[in-house]
Amino acid sequence: MSEFYDIGAAITDDAVPGGPIENRWTTRKFEAKLVNPANKRKKTVIIIGTGLAGGSAGATLGEQGYRVIQFCFQDSPRRAHSIAAQGGINAAKNYRNDGDSVHRLFYDTVKGGDYRSRESNVHRLAEISTQIIDQCVAQGVPFAREYGGLLDNRSFGGTQVSRTFYARGQTGQQLLLGAYQALLRQVELGTVELHARHEMLDLIMADGVARGVVVRDLISGEIKSYTADAVVLASGGYSNVYFLSTNAMGSNVTASWRAHKHGAYFANPCFTQIHPTCIPVSGDHQSKLTLMSESLRNDGRVWVPVRAGDQRTPGDIPEAERDYYLERIYPAFGNLVPRDIASRAAKNVCDEGRGVGPGGLGVYLDFADAIERLGLEAVKAKYGNLFTMYERITGENPYEMPMRIYPAVHYTMGGLWVDYDLRSNIPGLFVIGEANFSDHGANRLGASALMQGLADGYFVLPTAIGDYLARGPVGEVDEAAISKAENRVRTMVDTLLSIKGDRTVDSFHRELGHIMWEHCGMERTEEGLRKALGLIPALRAEFWQRVNVPGSGDDLNQSLERAGRVADFLELAELMVIDALHRTESAGGHFRAESQTEDGEARRDDERFSYVAAWEWGGDNAPPTLHREALEFDYVHPTTRSYK
Repeated sequence: MSEFYDIGAAITDDAVPGGPIENRWTTRKFEAKLVNPANKRKKTVIIIGTGLAGGSAGATLGEQGYRVIQFCFQDSPRRAHSIAAQGGINAAKNYRNDGDSVHRLFYDTVKGGDYRSRESNVHRLAEISTQIIDQCVAQGVPFAREYGGLLDNRSFGGTQVSRTFYARGQTGQQLLLGAYQALLRQVELGTVELHARHEMLDLIMADGVARGVVVRDLISGEIKSYTADAVVLASGGYSNVYFLSTNAMGSNVTASWRAHKHGAYFANPCFTQIHPTCIPVSGDHQSKLTLMSESLRNDGRVWVPVRAGDQRTPGDIPEAERDYYLERIYPAFGNLVPRDIASRAAKNVCDEGRGVGPGGLGVYLDFADAIERLGLEAVKAKYGNLFTMYERITGENPYEMPMRIYPAVHYTMGGLWVDYDLRSNIPGLFVIGEANFSDHGANRLGASALMQGLADGYFVLPTAIGDYLARGPVGEVDEAAISKAENRVRTMVDTLLSIKGDRTVDSFHRELGHIMWEHCGMERTEEGLRKALGLIPALRAEFWQRVNVPGSGDDLNQSLERAGRVADFLELAELMVIDALHRTESAGGHFRAESQTEDGEARRDDERFSYVAAWEWGGDNAPPTLHREALEFDYVHPTTRSYK
């Protein structure tokens, strides 16, 4: 037992088939039980979320004949945060004939995740990647094409091949619209019942099985319950625990966290990704940060002045006095090193006093060489919309002077624990996309989130949920279970509205974000994490005494929405810090200052930490329980992760 948590029994993923890794997914599909078409109409599935994972899942299950009830808190499924993804989606098509293959994509992803992901899951992802592209092309997704009409590819960080399919800088938008039109087709056909502006606030449990959800109509304030044979969470990640992140302001952890408090394990919460190419913070007025696509690192060169404190404009600094530090430190990969490495390198040069822009928290991303080599029009064709967005936000023309970028919180590799079949440890509860932990390990390579979301929704979940539903009928849900869940929601809503304190919800959220960024951000230390474990519980106690939520629960009340989400962030943040404190190694996006090599690179500890940390809720004011799932590597053996 630790001072902050208890130790529980080890866990295993019993759903993984045996045999050679390249045959496991085929084996699982064949062994899965099937639901005949007539019986599918009798089965109901609830899906929370309409992003790439949720939208593709709803469209596919509806197409198969299941009755789907789907929810999103946005005013339209088109507003899911997946639409913000810019750079591309990976697939092992090997159109460039540059040595790519399913095995190489598998290898790059396991290595990129710093050997903290499951081999079986990652290999399945690499296999399915090729089907995803065919699916999306058939839907009409307008991927970029070469002159001869073939689909184009570009490179992304952590790879030495071109396997990333893209639609300028709008790949997420185009993929989401593909899933959206497929979903709306099922809405029109009557297989999918879609509820926008509804937020899941609790899970309905009956005899230990997930059987439904309680939602709040965000327009009318009405609390409503829906039951089903299975529940799917596709509600995204939790980057907004940091307040400032690249995520949409509405992105939250509430659906996952409420399930966690019913017993669903939360895995690897400290594994958060810092993206290296974001527009730097410009002041306290900001409520979110803006990502500039990683694809820009294909042609943009990252540099800072050689001399600390150099305040000259970039055009006045000659080549000999510029440090293209990624190209210098990592000659094999250069500007295309993975995100965690590029982010730490940017922090290091800024800590040396060589950062640029206000406060010295920025580095240059320079396209002068690319414009000279390719021509202005070619650069505009590849990145024009991104350059326009940058200029609108900063007032600076990136065609004439370098962009200024700095790392920011972007993605969460942690999430609810699931097995190979995407089942949580709660029977009947499936978790897909960024809401689960399963495929990325300690660091996500760029262009793999879209791949995972669509693989889960279009291909994996339909097999897994069919197997679950075929294994036996489920009865009616007892009214007492529904009433119990509704009462929990109403009690929390009433409590938040009754406090009538003197601080806004956003003030608490901003303070929490500052604590997390300072002590559980790009670099973590035992001293800082222990300090955070004193600050966060105190802030949470103050929240329940001083928060002011104006208005009522009987109509549209965005302060009430945010208050519930921040209450969950305040609890999640403590678990993230406990997870980061217990993991005294550096792995991927989790960098412990006490665990680094002489040249400042991350030092893993495979002997002690080659496992998934799956945390069980201990109850209010009680410590969580740690369950370990050992990771085994039979095909990609862990080595020192080098990109030099």
